[in-house]
Amino acid sequence: MEINDMNDEVEMQRRYYADKAERYDDAHVHEDDEHFFGLSFLEGVLEYLKADSVLDVGSGTGRAMGYLMRHRPGLRVAGIEPVQELREVGYAQGIPKDCLLDGDATKLPYAAGEFDVVCAFGVLHHIRQPELAIAEMLRVAGKAIFISDANNFGRGSRLGRLMKQSINSLGLWKLAALVLSKGKGYVETPGDGISYSYSVFNNYRQIKQQCRSVHLLNTTPGDINPYRSASHVALLGIKK
Repeated sequence: MEINDMNDEVEMQRRYYADKAERYDDAHVHEDDEHFFGLSFLEGVLEYLKADSVLDVGSGTGRAMGYLMRHRPGLRVAGIEPVQELREVGYAQGIPKDCLLDGDATKLPYAAGEFDVVCAFGVLHHIRQPELAIAEMLRVAGKAIFISDANNFGRGSRLGRLMKQSINSLGLWKLAALVLSKGKGYVETPGDGISYSYSVFNNYRQIKQQCRSVHLLNTTPGDINPYRSASHVALLGIKK
């Protein structure tokens, strides 16, 4: 993948969200969706961890930030969002400008351990190399990271899921995703812009290496094994 191609993808994604900014919340934010479920869970985690600060990576219009500010007064809440138009919607909804800043998930402008918890909701499937963003989340988090995102291996029919899981078990899913996307590595849809085939489980080992414990929660319906059955999953990695 050429650097110019990656830059083009980033620019295409930013244009998509800039164009959709005014209607973003109507299309993407619902109180019964998987990310709200994860956000409600995170609120309890913050109490358990005795967390005083949270960084939200890829804040969009500030849904997670606003929720935490309302439900946990006194908590230091910050966010980064690269799309100015989305930030402007957040500001209009009451998010302070000095709390929601421009930023790159793969190059967080914060010191190691600066926030107790670093979270990301529905962001990583928009990043070609999510492991870079996760490495930054782990660096900046003093106590834990929390991710709510897609699990492509739990989507689709039972047969389709089984086929994807089998390919992934052979270590061939990246190649398969490249073939399925006709060499692009991503798909572009009216509802989600540019997205990559992503599963939180593909970054499990990376997170486990730097966390004392890792906890998983299906945020959409699934059976006893969320990897095999749930289209969206939340992951909590506790560092100490």
